[in-house]
Amino acid sequence: MKTISYIFLLLLIVSCLKEEALPVVVDFEYRVIDNDFSIPVSIVFFNRTEGADQYEWRFEGANLTRSVDRNPGVINFNTKGIYAITLTATNIDGSTDSKTIDIKIDDPVIIDFKATNVVSTFPPATYKIDNLSTGANTYKWMFEGGTPATSNKENPGEVVFETPGEHQIFLEISNGRETYTMNTSVEVAPYLTSDFDFEINFDDDDYQIPATVKFNNTSVSATNYIWTFEGTNITSSTEKDIKVVFNSIGEKKISLTTSNGKDVKTSTKDITFFRNLNLREFKDVKLGINTAHQNNSIGSFYSISTREVYMREQLNTEIEKTIDLVFYGLNSGFVRNQFRSPDRLSDTPFDQLQNPKKTILVNAQELCTCPVALSSEQFDNMIDDSLLNTLEINTNDDLFFDDVMVPRIVLFKTQEGKKGAIKIKEYVEDGDNSYIQVDIKVQKEKR
Repeated sequence: MKTISYIFLLLLIVSCLKEEALPVVVDFEYRVIDNDFSIPVSIVFFNRTEGADQYEWRFEGANLTRSVDRNPGVINFNTKGIYAITLTATNIDGSTDSKTIDIKIDDPVIIDFKATNVVSTFPPATYKIDNLSTGANTYKWMFEGGTPATSNKENPGEVVFETPGEHQIFLEISNGRETYTMNTSVEVAPYLTSDFDFEINFDDDDYQIPATVKFNNTSVSATNYIWTFEGTNITSSTEKDIKVVFNSIGEKKISLTTSNGKDVKTSTKDITFFRNLNLREFKDVKLGINTAHQNNSIGSFYSISTREVYMREQLNTEIEKTIDLVFYGLNSGFVRNQFRSPDRLSDTPFDQLQNPKKTILVNAQELCTCPVALSSEQFDNMIDDSLLNTLEINTNDDLFFDDVMVPRIVLFKTQEGKKGAIKIKEYVEDGDNSYIQVDIKVQKEKR
Protein backbone atom coordinates (compact mmCIF):
# COMPACT_ATOMS: atom_id res chain seq x y z
CA MET A 1 0.00 0.00 0.00
CA LYS A 2 2.87 2.36 0.84
CA THR A 3 4.61 1.54 -2.47
CA ILE A 4 1.53 2.46 -4.48
CA SER A 5 1.24 5.82 -2.67
CA TYR A 6 4.88 6.66 -3.32
CA ILE A 7 4.58 5.93 -7.08
CA PHE A 8 1.44 8.05 -7.30
CA LEU A 9 3.15 10.98 -5.58
CA LEU A 10 6.15 10.79 -7.93
CA LEU A 11 3.90 10.81 -11.00
CA LEU A 12 2.06 13.82 -9.63
CA ILE A 13 5.31 15.77 -9.12
CA VAL A 14 6.57 14.98 -12.65
CA SER A 15 3.25 16.02 -14.11
CA CYS A 16 3.40 19.36 -12.30
CA LEU A 17 6.97 20.01 -13.48
CA LYS A 18 5.98 19.42 -17.11
CA GLU A 19 3.15 21.89 -16.82
CA GLU A 20 5.55 24.65 -15.54
CA ALA A 21 8.14 24.40 -18.49
CA LEU A 22 8.26 27.75 -20.51
CA PRO A 23 8.29 27.83 -24.31
CA VAL A 24 10.90 30.03 -26.14
CA VAL A 25 9.45 33.00 -28.05
CA VAL A 26 12.12 34.75 -30.19
CA ASP A 27 11.83 38.41 -31.03
CA PHE A 28 14.30 41.21 -31.71
CA GLU A 29 14.41 44.76 -32.97
CA TYR A 30 17.12 46.92 -34.55
CA ARG A 31 18.02 50.55 -34.95
CA VAL A 32 20.15 51.93 -37.80
CA ILE A 33 22.53 54.51 -36.39
CA ASP A 34 21.75 57.98 -37.77
CA ASN A 35 19.03 56.27 -39.84
CA ASP A 36 21.70 55.94 -42.53
CA PHE A 37 21.17 52.86 -44.70
CA SER A 38 24.01 53.75 -47.05
CA ILE A 39 27.24 51.87 -46.58
CA PRO A 40 28.98 51.82 -44.25
CA VAL A 41 25.94 51.03 -42.08
CA SER A 42 26.01 50.46 -38.33
CA ILE A 43 23.06 48.66 -36.70
CA VAL A 44 22.28 47.99 -33.05
CA PHE A 45 20.16 44.86 -32.34
CA PHE A 46 17.88 44.60 -29.31
CA ASN A 47 16.95 41.09 -28.15
CA ARG A 48 13.29 40.88 -27.00
CA THR A 49 13.20 37.04 -26.74
CA GLU A 50 11.37 35.39 -23.85
CA GLY A 51 11.93 31.98 -22.21
CA ALA A 52 15.39 31.33 -23.59
CA ASP A 53 18.78 30.98 -22.05
CA GLN A 54 20.91 30.35 -25.13
CA TYR A 55 21.12 32.49 -28.28
CA GLU A 56 22.69 32.28 -31.67
CA TRP A 57 22.74 35.24 -34.05
CA ARG A 58 23.55 34.92 -37.71
CA PHE A 59 24.44 38.11 -39.60
CA GLU A 60 24.55 37.70 -43.33
CA GLY A 61 26.85 40.26 -45.08
CA ALA A 62 28.10 41.80 -41.82
CA ASN A 63 31.57 42.18 -40.38
CA LEU A 64 30.49 39.77 -37.61
CA THR A 65 28.69 36.71 -38.98
CA ARG A 66 27.83 34.93 -35.70
CA SER A 67 27.27 35.80 -32.06
CA VAL A 68 26.02 33.88 -29.00
CA ASP A 69 25.53 36.99 -26.89
CA ARG A 70 22.06 37.94 -25.87
CA ASN A 71 22.72 41.42 -27.27
CA PRO A 72 25.55 41.42 -29.83
CA GLY A 73 26.09 45.20 -29.80
CA VAL A 74 26.80 47.21 -32.96
CA ILE A 75 27.04 45.24 -36.20
CA ASN A 76 28.60 46.86 -39.27
CA PHE A 77 27.72 46.33 -42.95
CA ASN A 78 30.06 47.46 -45.72
CA THR A 79 28.50 45.94 -48.82
CA LYS A 80 25.29 46.75 -50.63
CA GLY A 81 22.64 44.05 -50.57
CA ILE A 82 19.63 42.49 -48.84
CA TYR A 83 20.82 40.44 -45.90
CA ALA A 84 19.02 37.93 -43.62
CA ILE A 85 19.48 38.44 -39.88
CA THR A 86 18.49 35.32 -37.87
CA LEU A 87 18.20 34.82 -34.14
CA THR A 88 17.74 31.28 -32.80
CA ALA A 89 17.10 30.75 -29.07
CA THR A 90 16.72 27.65 -26.83
CA ASN A 91 16.22 26.80 -23.18
CA ILE A 92 17.05 23.89 -20.86
CA ASP A 93 13.67 22.37 -21.47
CA GLY A 94 14.65 21.96 -25.10
CA SER A 95 12.29 24.63 -26.39
CA THR A 96 13.57 26.33 -29.56
CA ASP A 97 12.44 29.30 -31.67
CA SER A 98 13.94 31.52 -34.35
CA LYS A 99 13.20 34.71 -36.25
CA THR A 100 14.65 36.11 -39.49
CA ILE A 101 14.50 39.68 -40.73
CA ASP A 102 15.80 40.92 -44.07
CA ILE A 103 17.64 44.25 -44.00
CA LYS A 104 18.40 46.22 -47.17
CA ILE A 105 21.80 47.92 -47.22
CA ASP A 106 22.16 50.67 -49.84
CA ASP A 107 25.04 52.03 -51.80
CA PRO A 108 26.33 55.33 -50.40
CA VAL A 109 24.32 58.31 -51.66
CA ILE A 110 26.68 60.97 -52.99
CA ILE A 111 25.30 64.07 -54.69
CA ASP A 112 27.45 65.88 -57.23
CA PHE A 113 27.18 67.35 -60.70
CA LYS A 114 28.97 69.79 -62.97
CA ALA A 115 27.77 72.29 -65.54
CA THR A 116 30.10 72.80 -68.50
CA ASN A 117 29.70 75.69 -70.89
CA VAL A 118 29.33 74.76 -74.54
CA VAL A 119 30.98 77.14 -77.05
CA SER A 120 30.70 80.39 -75.03
CA THR A 121 28.83 82.11 -72.22
CA PHE A 122 27.35 84.72 -74.57
CA PRO A 123 23.54 84.49 -74.71
CA PRO A 124 21.96 82.19 -75.57
CA ALA A 125 24.44 80.15 -73.50
CA THR A 126 24.30 76.34 -73.52
CA TYR A 127 25.53 74.32 -70.54
CA LYS A 128 26.01 70.56 -70.54
CA ILE A 129 24.90 69.02 -67.24
CA ASP A 130 26.82 65.93 -66.06
CA ASN A 131 25.35 64.10 -63.07
CA LEU A 132 28.15 62.69 -60.91
CA SER A 133 25.85 61.48 -58.12
CA THR A 134 25.78 57.85 -56.95
CA GLY A 135 23.39 55.71 -54.92
CA ALA A 136 20.19 57.47 -55.97
CA ASN A 137 17.26 56.31 -58.06
CA THR A 138 15.22 59.50 -58.36
CA TYR A 139 16.34 62.92 -59.56
CA LYS A 140 14.70 66.33 -59.55
CA TRP A 141 16.39 69.13 -61.47
CA MET A 142 15.46 72.80 -61.62
CA PHE A 143 17.16 75.25 -64.00
CA GLU A 144 16.48 78.88 -63.15
CA GLY A 145 15.83 80.76 -66.38
CA GLY A 146 16.78 77.70 -68.43
CA THR A 147 15.21 75.60 -71.14
CA PRO A 148 14.09 73.07 -70.03
CA ALA A 149 13.17 74.56 -66.67
CA THR A 150 12.96 71.18 -64.91
CA SER A 151 13.90 67.54 -65.48
CA ASN A 152 13.54 64.17 -63.75
CA LYS A 153 16.21 62.49 -65.82
CA GLU A 154 19.40 61.20 -64.29
CA ASN A 155 21.34 63.14 -66.93
CA PRO A 156 19.28 66.02 -68.33
CA GLY A 157 21.80 66.79 -71.08
CA GLU A 158 22.07 70.37 -72.35
CA VAL A 159 20.26 73.37 -70.92
CA VAL A 160 20.00 76.73 -72.71
CA PHE A 161 19.99 80.04 -70.79
CA GLU A 162 18.72 82.97 -72.86
CA THR A 163 19.19 85.91 -70.51
CA PRO A 164 22.39 87.41 -69.07
CA GLY A 165 23.27 87.09 -65.41
CA GLU A 166 23.62 84.40 -62.78
CA HIS A 167 21.34 81.35 -62.99
CA GLN A 168 20.88 78.77 -60.22
CA ILE A 169 20.84 75.02 -60.88
CA PHE A 170 19.23 72.82 -58.20
CA LEU A 171 19.39 69.01 -57.86
CA GLU A 172 17.51 66.79 -55.39
CA ILE A 173 18.30 63.07 -55.33
CA SER A 174 16.88 60.20 -53.30
CA ASN A 175 17.24 56.44 -52.91
CA GLY A 176 13.77 56.15 -51.39
CA ARG A 177 14.97 56.50 -47.81
CA GLU A 178 17.48 59.37 -47.95
CA THR A 179 17.26 62.68 -49.77
CA TYR A 180 20.08 65.10 -50.60
CA THR A 181 20.13 68.50 -52.30
CA MET A 182 22.79 70.56 -54.04
CA ASN A 183 22.86 73.77 -56.02
CA THR A 184 25.34 75.77 -58.04
CA SER A 185 25.18 78.70 -60.41
CA VAL A 186 26.25 79.44 -63.97
CA GLU A 187 26.96 82.83 -65.47
CA VAL A 188 25.66 84.12 -68.78
CA ALA A 189 27.55 87.08 -70.21
CA PRO A 190 25.80 90.38 -71.03
CA TYR A 191 24.20 90.92 -74.41
CA LEU A 192 26.55 92.00 -77.19
CA THR A 193 26.87 95.74 -77.69
CA SER A 194 28.94 97.82 -80.06
CA ASP A 195 30.12 101.18 -78.79
CA PHE A 196 33.19 103.37 -78.61
CA ASP A 197 34.40 106.75 -77.49
CA PHE A 198 37.34 108.77 -78.75
CA GLU A 199 40.04 111.17 -77.61
CA ILE A 200 41.41 113.81 -79.91
CA ASN A 201 45.15 114.34 -79.61
CA PHE A 202 45.93 117.21 -77.22
CA ASP A 203 47.60 119.28 -79.93
CA ASP A 204 44.73 118.60 -82.37
CA ASP A 205 41.78 119.47 -80.15
CA ASP A 206 40.68 122.19 -82.56
CA TYR A 207 39.83 119.36 -85.00
CA GLN A 208 41.95 120.92 -87.72
CA ILE A 209 43.64 118.44 -90.03
CA PRO A 210 45.86 116.55 -89.78
CA ALA A 211 44.30 115.39 -86.53
CA THR A 212 45.20 112.29 -84.57
CA VAL A 213 42.32 110.53 -82.80
CA LYS A 214 42.47 107.56 -80.45
CA PHE A 215 39.37 105.35 -80.49
CA ASN A 216 38.57 103.43 -77.31
CA ASN A 217 36.41 100.37 -77.73
CA THR A 218 33.73 100.21 -75.01
CA SER A 219 31.78 97.30 -76.53
CA VAL A 220 30.48 94.52 -74.30
CA SER A 221 30.70 90.75 -74.88
CA ALA A 222 32.57 91.14 -78.15
CA THR A 223 35.41 88.96 -79.39
CA ASN A 224 35.89 90.35 -82.90
CA TYR A 225 36.09 93.94 -84.11
CA ILE A 226 35.98 95.60 -87.51
CA TRP A 227 36.59 99.35 -87.72
CA THR A 228 35.93 101.36 -90.85
CA PHE A 229 37.05 104.98 -91.29
CA GLU A 230 36.53 107.83 -93.73
CA GLY A 231 39.26 110.35 -94.50
CA THR A 232 42.04 108.66 -92.53
CA ASN A 233 45.46 107.16 -93.12
CA ILE A 234 43.82 103.71 -92.91
CA THR A 235 40.37 102.56 -94.02
CA SER A 236 39.79 99.56 -91.73
CA SER A 237 41.21 97.65 -88.79
CA THR A 238 40.46 94.60 -86.66
CA GLU A 239 42.25 95.84 -83.54
CA LYS A 240 40.29 96.41 -80.36
CA ASP A 241 41.50 100.00 -79.84
CA ILE A 242 43.19 102.09 -82.50
CA LYS A 243 44.76 105.47 -83.20
CA VAL A 244 44.29 107.04 -86.65
CA VAL A 245 45.14 110.30 -88.41
CA PHE A 246 42.42 112.21 -90.27
CA ASN A 247 43.75 114.08 -93.31
CA SER A 248 40.70 115.61 -94.99
CA ILE A 249 38.09 118.14 -93.91
CA GLY A 250 34.38 117.57 -93.48
CA GLU A 251 32.14 115.15 -91.60
CA LYS A 252 33.75 111.73 -91.35
CA LYS A 253 31.93 108.50 -90.51
CA ILE A 254 33.48 105.98 -88.14
CA SER A 255 31.87 102.55 -87.76
CA LEU A 256 32.60 99.68 -85.38
CA THR A 257 31.12 96.24 -86.02
CA THR A 258 31.46 93.73 -83.21
CA SER A 259 30.64 90.03 -83.05
CA ASN A 260 31.04 87.10 -80.67
CA GLY A 261 30.08 84.09 -82.78
CA LYS A 262 26.41 84.38 -81.81
CA ASP A 263 25.47 87.97 -82.62
CA VAL A 264 26.64 91.00 -84.62
CA LYS A 265 26.20 94.68 -83.71
CA THR A 266 27.31 97.92 -85.37
CA SER A 267 27.68 101.45 -84.02
CA THR A 268 28.47 104.60 -86.03
CA LYS A 269 29.60 108.10 -85.09
CA ASP A 270 30.45 111.22 -87.08
CA ILE A 271 33.32 113.63 -86.43
CA THR A 272 33.78 116.90 -88.31
CA PHE A 273 37.26 118.12 -89.20
CA PHE A 274 38.32 121.56 -90.41
CA ARG A 275 40.95 123.21 -92.55
CA ASN A 276 44.25 123.73 -90.82
CA LEU A 277 44.54 127.46 -90.00
CA ASN A 278 47.87 126.93 -88.22
CA LEU A 279 46.70 129.16 -85.41
CA ARG A 280 46.04 128.34 -81.79
CA GLU A 281 44.26 130.67 -79.34
CA PHE A 282 44.34 130.71 -75.55
CA LYS A 283 41.85 133.00 -73.83
CA ASP A 284 41.70 134.66 -70.40
CA VAL A 285 45.14 133.60 -69.24
CA LYS A 286 46.09 135.08 -65.84
CA LEU A 287 49.74 135.97 -65.23
CA GLY A 288 50.74 137.25 -61.80
CA ILE A 289 53.22 139.94 -60.86
CA ASN A 290 56.48 138.66 -59.41
CA THR A 291 55.21 138.55 -55.80
CA ALA A 292 52.15 136.54 -56.80
CA HIS A 293 54.47 134.08 -58.54
CA GLN A 294 56.87 133.86 -55.61
CA ASN A 295 53.99 133.49 -53.11
CA ASN A 296 52.52 130.69 -55.23
CA SER A 297 49.15 132.35 -55.68
CA ILE A 298 49.25 133.19 -59.43
CA GLY A 299 52.05 132.05 -61.70
CA SER A 300 54.12 134.18 -64.07
CA PHE A 301 55.49 131.38 -66.29
CA TYR A 302 53.57 130.09 -69.32
CA SER A 303 54.08 127.01 -71.50
CA ILE A 304 52.49 127.00 -74.95
CA SER A 305 52.89 123.23 -75.33
CA THR A 306 51.10 122.41 -72.05
CA ARG A 307 48.82 125.51 -72.08
CA GLU A 308 49.48 125.98 -68.38
CA VAL A 309 50.53 128.82 -66.10
CA TYR A 310 53.11 127.78 -63.49
CA MET A 311 53.94 129.20 -60.07
CA ARG A 312 57.35 128.91 -58.42
CA GLU A 313 56.50 125.76 -56.43
CA GLN A 314 55.25 123.99 -59.55
CA LEU A 315 58.45 124.32 -61.53
CA ASN A 316 60.76 121.36 -62.01
CA THR A 317 63.38 120.36 -64.54
CA GLU A 318 60.83 118.87 -66.94
CA ILE A 319 58.40 121.80 -66.81
CA GLU A 320 61.14 124.42 -67.01
CA LYS A 321 62.15 123.06 -70.43
CA THR A 322 58.65 123.86 -71.75
CA ILE A 323 58.34 127.49 -70.58
CA ASP A 324 57.97 129.96 -73.49
CA LEU A 325 56.83 133.19 -71.80
CA VAL A 326 57.69 134.85 -68.49
CA PHE A 327 55.76 137.92 -67.29
CA TYR A 328 57.74 140.20 -64.99
CA GLY A 329 55.51 142.69 -63.16
CA LEU A 330 57.45 144.79 -60.66
CA ASN A 331 54.53 145.54 -58.34
CA SER A 332 50.79 146.03 -58.04
CA GLY A 333 51.04 149.52 -59.54
CA PHE A 334 51.97 148.02 -62.92
CA VAL A 335 54.41 150.89 -63.57
CA ARG A 336 57.17 148.57 -64.81
CA ASN A 337 56.21 145.45 -66.70
CA GLN A 338 57.91 143.26 -69.25
CA PHE A 339 57.66 139.84 -70.92
CA ARG A 340 60.98 138.06 -70.64
CA SER A 341 62.65 135.22 -72.49
CA PRO A 342 63.01 132.22 -70.14
CA ASP A 343 66.79 132.32 -70.65
CA ARG A 344 67.07 135.97 -69.51
CA LEU A 345 65.99 136.03 -65.87
CA SER A 346 69.26 136.87 -64.14
CA ASP A 347 68.31 140.50 -63.37
CA THR A 348 64.80 139.62 -62.13
CA PRO A 349 63.54 138.25 -58.77
CA PHE A 350 62.89 134.90 -60.50
CA ASP A 351 65.17 131.91 -60.15
CA GLN A 352 67.02 131.01 -63.30
CA LEU A 353 65.68 127.97 -65.15
CA GLN A 354 67.53 124.81 -66.08
CA ASN A 355 67.82 124.28 -69.84
CA PRO A 356 65.66 127.35 -70.56
CA LYS A 357 64.19 128.12 -73.95
CA LYS A 358 64.94 131.31 -75.90
CA THR A 359 62.03 133.53 -76.91
CA ILE A 360 62.26 136.81 -78.82
CA LEU A 361 59.82 139.47 -77.53
CA VAL A 362 58.59 142.89 -78.61
CA ASN A 363 57.00 144.46 -75.50
CA ALA A 364 56.33 148.01 -76.70
CA GLN A 365 55.63 148.29 -80.43
CA GLU A 366 55.02 152.04 -80.04
CA LEU A 367 58.59 152.56 -78.80
CA CYS A 368 60.41 149.86 -80.70
CA THR A 369 62.43 150.69 -83.82
CA CYS A 370 61.91 147.13 -85.07
CA PRO A 371 59.87 146.83 -88.30
CA VAL A 372 56.89 145.00 -86.83
CA ALA A 373 53.38 146.11 -86.06
CA LEU A 374 50.19 144.37 -85.06
CA SER A 375 47.12 146.23 -83.82
CA SER A 376 44.53 145.06 -81.30
CA GLU A 377 41.92 145.02 -84.07
CA GLN A 378 44.15 142.87 -86.26
CA PHE A 379 44.68 140.51 -83.32
CA ASP A 380 40.93 140.14 -82.79
CA ASN A 381 40.25 139.50 -86.48
CA MET A 382 43.02 136.97 -86.88
CA ILE A 383 41.55 133.59 -87.87
CA ASP A 384 44.66 132.06 -89.36
CA ASP A 385 48.41 132.61 -89.12
CA SER A 386 48.82 134.49 -92.40
CA LEU A 387 49.36 137.86 -90.71
CA LEU A 388 51.70 136.45 -88.07
CA ASN A 389 53.69 134.75 -90.78
CA THR A 390 54.51 138.11 -92.39
CA LEU A 391 55.97 139.61 -89.20
CA GLU A 392 59.73 139.89 -88.83
CA ILE A 393 60.38 139.23 -85.14
CA ASN A 394 64.13 138.88 -84.83
CA THR A 395 65.28 141.08 -81.90
CA ASN A 396 64.19 141.62 -78.30
CA ASP A 397 63.20 145.25 -77.69
CA ASP A 398 64.06 145.02 -73.93
CA LEU A 399 61.48 147.72 -73.27
CA PHE A 400 59.18 148.00 -70.25
CA PHE A 401 55.56 149.09 -70.33
CA ASP A 402 53.00 150.40 -67.86
CA ASP A 403 49.22 149.98 -67.60
CA VAL A 404 48.30 153.15 -69.47
CA MET A 405 47.73 151.51 -72.85
CA VAL A 406 44.91 148.97 -72.77
CA PRO A 407 44.75 146.77 -74.70
CA ARG A 408 48.44 146.20 -75.45
CA ILE A 409 49.83 143.78 -78.04
CA VAL A 410 53.13 142.06 -77.27
CA LEU A 411 54.77 140.07 -80.08
CA PHE A 412 56.98 137.01 -79.72
CA LYS A 413 58.75 134.23 -81.58
CA THR A 414 59.47 130.96 -79.81
CA GLN A 415 62.67 128.99 -79.91
CA GLU A 416 60.99 126.68 -82.43
CA GLY A 417 60.32 129.66 -84.70
CA LYS A 418 56.57 129.88 -84.09
CA LYS A 419 55.31 133.47 -84.12
CA GLY A 420 52.63 134.78 -81.80
CA ALA A 421 50.99 137.72 -80.09
CA ILE A 422 49.81 138.48 -76.57
CA LYS A 423 46.85 140.80 -76.02
CA ILE A 424 46.87 142.31 -72.51
CA LYS A 425 43.21 142.98 -71.80
CA GLU A 426 43.19 143.98 -68.14
CA TYR A 427 45.45 144.91 -65.22
CA VAL A 428 43.93 143.65 -61.97
CA GLU A 429 45.21 145.24 -58.77
CA ASP A 430 45.11 142.93 -55.73
CA GLY A 431 48.18 143.80 -53.69
CA ASP A 432 50.86 141.10 -53.88
CA ASN A 433 48.41 138.92 -55.82
CA SER A 434 47.89 141.38 -58.67
CA TYR A 435 47.84 140.01 -62.20
CA ILE A 436 47.22 140.74 -65.86
CA GLN A 437 44.64 138.93 -67.99
CA VAL A 438 45.61 138.15 -71.57
CA ASP A 439 44.67 136.31 -74.75
CA ILE A 440 47.38 134.57 -76.78
CA LYS A 441 47.45 133.62 -80.44
CA VAL A 442 50.37 131.60 -81.79
CA GLN A 443 51.27 129.54 -84.82
CA LYS A 444 50.82 125.79 -84.36
CA GLU A 445 53.79 125.10 -86.61
CA LYS A 446 56.62 127.27 -87.94
CA ARG A 447 56.15 128.37 -91.54
